Amino acid sequence: MGIITFLSFTLLVAVISYFSTRKTDEKSSTGYFLGGRSLTAPVIAGSLLLTNLSTEQIVGLNGQAFSEGILVMAWETLAAIAMVVTALYLLPRYLKEGLTTIPQFLEKRYDVNTKSITSGLFLTGYVVVLLPIVLYSGSLAISTIFDIPGLLQVDKTIALWITVFSIGIIGSVYAIFGGLKAVAVSDTINAVGLLIGGSMIPVLGLMLIGDGNIIEGFTTLFEANKDKFTSIGNEDSSIPFSTIFTGMMLVQLFYWGTNQAIIQRALGAKNLKEGQKGMMLAAFIKVLGPILVVLPGIIAFHLYGDSITNPDEAYPTLVKKVLPLSMVGFFAAVLFGAILSSFNSALNSSVTLFGIDIYKEYINKGASEIQVVKAGKLFGVGLAFLSMFIAPLIANAPSGLFGYLQQVNGCYTIPILTIIIVGYLTKKIPAIAAKIAIVSGAVIYLIYVVLDNTILKNTFPHFLHVQGFLFLLNVLIMILIGKLYPRKEAFQIEYTREVDIKPYKYAIPVGLLICILVISIYLVFS
Repeated sequence: MGIITFLSFTLLVAVISYFSTRKTDEKSSTGYFLGGRSLTAPVIAGSLLLTNLSTEQIVGLNGQAFSEGILVMAWETLAAIAMVVTALYLLPRYLKEGLTTIPQFLEKRYDVNTKSITSGLFLTGYVVVLLPIVLYSGSLAISTIFDIPGLLQVDKTIALWITVFSIGIIGSVYAIFGGLKAVAVSDTINAVGLLIGGSMIPVLGLMLIGDGNIIEGFTTLFEANKDKFTSIGNEDSSIPFSTIFTGMMLVQLFYWGTNQAIIQRALGAKNLKEGQKGMMLAAFIKVLGPILVVLPGIIAFHLYGDSITNPDEAYPTLVKKVLPLSMVGFFAAVLFGAILSSFNSALNSSVTLFGIDIYKEYINKGASEIQVVKAGKLFGVGLAFLSMFIAPLIANAPSGLFGYLQQVNGCYTIPILTIIIVGYLTKKIPAIAAKIAIVSGAVIYLIYVVLDNTILKNTFPHFLHVQGFLFLLNVLIMILIGKLYPRKEAFQIEYTREVDIKPYKYAIPVGLLICILVISIYLVFS
């Protein structure tokens, strides 16, 4: 029954996505990469949320909550503030310039080589870190819920390979052959399903604890696990409270404001008003994120803490235990959609970066738009299969998958964020400053990660503190070089008139309301 429901819902999403994108011109780069700049606020919000809310998020964060409690909600609630900053400051500038990729700005602000280095860092991060981890964590969830080893009578390793390739191939079809609009439409449908299905997990879990009474269940959970209901992490936790004021907000701003896989949804907005409304709507829903990606982990700890040895198995175990059999297929389909979303969104962005920033720039300067799209698709196929082969090899990654992902990502997040922020806030810092900052930032952080995970364990400060320090160091390096070797002409943003950039009139008050809500949540659980 569960398998039939799973296949039916998955097929329904595919059919709706197909009919919704038939009229989109995918032979042009704008049509394929940005959905023809036609995305509205609900589609942008849904796609933003589901691109973010995948299994490395759901499984990883609930795994950390299982171990540490709600202090890990920082990854969710603080994201809302970064989304507000992006909507109010960065997005108007992106749309004014008519950007398709973030590295395009770096070409205009610095030079083509800076753009290429950044695109290369993005692509390396996607294929080595993000895509394989999405596939691995997704396979872990699906395999646990459906008991794939038992179903197919194979061992866990073979089941992992089968599930990884199944997810990878289906995700590739969406991303490579459907373009951004197919990704965004399927994301929106799955986002609704995930909010409904995901909300059921903590509700049913609390009902199980409280013998059918949700309030009594939460009271029992809170009283029995008070140490897990504090938002203030000590210095030994995965997120010390002090990191909020160093690297945490930088990571959030990079992810929501400059990460191609995320911001590409907003770049496809039909106008600035729709883009800002979409980001604000997503930010408001993001504040409620801990209900989906933190609370179930604590419930799993309360119910099954003695039997779960790997924290990353907490969420799929809870799903399997509390959901009625008739609902398991539907929820697995929605979770499958979330897995596909993160995978195909990163893959679609990789195709975009390669086609626009590398193929047309270095391989075939005279390429037509059809050739650029075709080359991007071929690159995407190769990238997808490479990530599928890497994914099963990280099965022995340390527990706390989400925190591990965040640490490794710092190799490219902080250097890229630095040169973008400095690029917009200054006008005369030259291209050589950006190149030095991005290369030195990546190399220094890579050395730190290697040493911190091998020879000098527990010697360095928390990785978010290190990222905050490197950000300041990179900024100072760029400013110093700018003083010594300034650009001859000050940089100016040109309005390309690709879309209307009249802002959403309630953007500032709505943004302030969201920020106040985030601070209030921290005060309540402090």
